[in-house]
Amino acid sequence: MPELPEVETIKNTVKQVLQNATLVDVVVRQRKFREEVPVDFADKIKGAKVVNLRRIAKYLLIDLNNGYTLIWHFGMSGKFKIADEIPKNPDKHDHIILVTDQGVVTYNDTRRFGLVTYCESAKLGQHHLLAKLGLDPWDEKLTPDYLLQKFKKKKTPIKLALLDQEIICGIGNIYASEILYKARIRPDRPSESVTCAEATEIITFTRQILEQSIKAGGSTIHDFKRPDGDIGYFQNQLCVYGKEGKRCPDCVCGGKEPIKKSVMGGRSTFFCTTLQK
Repeated sequence: MPELPEVETIKNTVKQVLQNATLVDVVVRQRKFREEVPVDFADKIKGAKVVNLRRIAKYLLIDLNNGYTLIWHFGMSGKFKIADEIPKNPDKHDHIILVTDQGVVTYNDTRRFGLVTYCESAKLGQHHLLAKLGLDPWDEKLTPDYLLQKFKKKKTPIKLALLDQEIICGIGNIYASEILYKARIRPDRPSESVTCAEATEIITFTRQILEQSIKAGGSTIHDFKRPDGDIGYFQNQLCVYGKEGKRCPDCVCGGKEPIKKSVMGGRSTFFCTTLQK
């Protein structure tokens, strides 16, 4: 699933086609996703001009000059493809095609776990997809005191707390494992056990790791590709995720305690039993 760095990468890449572009035509070939595409989706946005592209959590927002904003989530396998012209033979999973005066953007989603809808721009904060989201990783309100207050009396494992989009939005499974490794915190520790110093480390490494991943174009673990067809490269910098049985890069045990894998909340979790306490 595209996480925050991948969505940021998608935004930055597709901006070259959509920024200040006019939506000349909108073709909806499939409506059934995690949420059904509104019947009037094409009519609402056709002819409008894109004035801004931004990201909230794992959602891509496309602001239009007609007072509406597109809300896009890529689910497990969704991706954008950019081209100069409308594809003559669309792929089976090319479900939505945005034809602009600057190029064509096609939404492809094999598993259809993504979604796209629209909302009045002035009412975005009330939309059910966005209303309960927590702080962005770079929000100045994200402080150790904020985290400690959220973790207070919370016995939930810290790994699952980091995945809670109502606390910090945008962190997914890959990056939660990496953040906790860098902060030297075991993923199964109760959230309430996190100290102020550790909360500071979590914030520091959250920002650092996400920034590094954005710079590398995100992580291509399975099938993530940028809209220009290139892959992400941050998977080459991962310390523990997907590395069960291998030595972690900061190993002090001589390889006697390789990276472990466990399942938490139905998600694979990777950690070093020597360094993470």
